[in-house]
Amino acid sequence: MDGTTHTVTNQPPPLIGYDVYAADRALTAAVERHLDPALLSDATSELSALGRSASAAQLQEWAVQADQNPPRLRTHDRYGNRVDEVDFHPAWHRLLGKGVAAGLTAAWTRPGGHVRRAAGLLVWTQVEAGNCCPLSMTHAAVPALRHEPDLAAEWEPRLTSVIYDRELRPARHKAGALFGMALTEKQGGSDLRANTTAARPLGDGRSYELTGHKWFCSAPMSDGFLVLARAPEGLTCFLVPRVLEDGTRNPFHLQRLKDKLGNRSNASAEVELAGTWARRVGEEGRGVRTVVEMVAATRLDCVLASAGLMRQAVVQAIHHCDHREAFGGRLADKPLMRNVLADLALESEAATALGLRLAAACDDGGEQERALLRIAVPAAKYWVTKRCTPVTVEASECLGGNGYVEESGMPRLVRESPLNSIWEGAGNVQALDVLRALRREPAALNAYLMEIGRARGADHRLDAAIKGLLTELADLESIEGRARRLTERLALVLQASLLVRFAPPEVADAFCASRLGEDGGATFGTLPATLDLESVVDRARPEV
Repeated sequence: MDGTTHTVTNQPPPLIGYDVYAADRALTAAVERHLDPALLSDATSELSALGRSASAAQLQEWAVQADQNPPRLRTHDRYGNRVDEVDFHPAWHRLLGKGVAAGLTAAWTRPGGHVRRAAGLLVWTQVEAGNCCPLSMTHAAVPALRHEPDLAAEWEPRLTSVIYDRELRPARHKAGALFGMALTEKQGGSDLRANTTAARPLGDGRSYELTGHKWFCSAPMSDGFLVLARAPEGLTCFLVPRVLEDGTRNPFHLQRLKDKLGNRSNASAEVELAGTWARRVGEEGRGVRTVVEMVAATRLDCVLASAGLMRQAVVQAIHHCDHREAFGGRLADKPLMRNVLADLALESEAATALGLRLAAACDDGGEQERALLRIAVPAAKYWVTKRCTPVTVEASECLGGNGYVEESGMPRLVRESPLNSIWEGAGNVQALDVLRALRREPAALNAYLMEIGRARGADHRLDAAIKGLLTELADLESIEGRARRLTERLALVLQASLLVRFAPPEVADAFCASRLGEDGGATFGTLPATLDLESVVDRARPEV
């Protein structure tokens, strides 16, 4: 046989060897918009280096290996001693080490750090999303620890380090450390005030012994954990080190690892605390307030990670359609496929613009920006994370049957896509958080209205949407049943205002027509034909 039936034609080349950051026009424009010009050159070099790494064939292989070889729990050693360790594939450690080295836990230590880190996380999520979980929690632990200055002074240099040290040993012997969290319990879930884990004071005014069970502990091989437990004065935040100062293991019994839909490279565990030593963080009885800023940081990371997943899904879809011919021409040139790709690209760019805007607010730190974050973070977390799954599913369909095959990488994106909507409070939790901010914090609504007001008069559909939103906001007493609808509109109007101000006219026009007007359908690919869809797709196309 001459093997001619196995000659491969009409298949796209591997999508490797390009700069993931520089090829993303929406992302690079957002960084340029929000970063001090004096920082831009250094940040661009740093992000482009990460972008080139993200598309390297070797890292893509590590991502596959990490996903296909999930972590394994070892409760005891060969002699029967309790060790409570999780074994990861070497690829996991390589990827996590590169994420730490790229400064993805170091936002708090440099000017423009949140914008730079947000862009980096959006890029790095496109390699393998699982290792972003410990990176996110390590980053988010810093504001909580700052409630205890001595703890912050001890731990913050390690948490913001660019050195990955995977060994379990006393923190004072480590140049870099990672943090996890164990907040939720099986009887309460997102209702943290239902927690029953007990904290017994040890008499020195700051040390406690914890007893209880945590239903979800993220990144259980971390060096320290933020834990909620009930002290004499009420629910309190604690720091639980994995290894004590004398080198012995703190009782931190891993009961089992969760068998998850996606995020399979990352370990999530159930943990038994049995006489576990802990340091109080913040005041007794103020545990929820202590972790609020940490939760806000991880919620923003949910937005950024979902934006990264969407971007990678769109890139894969466009790349496939650029190199695949059917029915007499390139798929990307077919009007109907172009409509689908453009619609997906709009969702991706809107998510990126919103995520970077919120990161810039974190860098600013001013009173008005903090007020904006109070509404915008839960609204963005609600909406962007919910858009992630339909985007990745539709993008997979652009590859036809190939998109349903594991080798394409698309099923991994699809499995990962629902996670960020669930993590750090599912949709109802976010919507109710938005309502609380609207009812209790007038400054938050004022900051939001000032932000979207900067775009008034630039697009009639946006102006109409703002007017409709104000009507919705007029009745906050009986609004709980409409909380999801209101949260969705808050996020959409904010996205539209950013695109009207900063995106190319064809992008803003298409977004406002389809998301705010009545000229879009219930599925992707239903944009009005009068729009400049070719330009929208061109903007999203990766230059490889």
